[in-house]
Amino acid sequence: LTDVYSSSPALGRYFRSAQVVYFSNESSTVFYQLEFSVPPSTEGFMENTMNPDFIRNVLRQDIYDED
Repeated sequence: LTDVYSSSPALGRYFRSAQVVYFSNESSTVFYQLEFSVPPSTEGFMENTMNPDFIRNVLRQDIYDED
């Protein structure tokens, strides 16, 4: 995750760290925490760039690009 988000053109400059919070071999489930450093309030920044769907899609795109 660190490589994915630190090299992202959209999120790389804001990304600080990724940490696994929970991992289960039984269900192949991983919960992780991402830390970003965001600029002072900018119109639409949190709603668009830091939108959870957008952040998930950066990871999805990286997975698709590897295939």
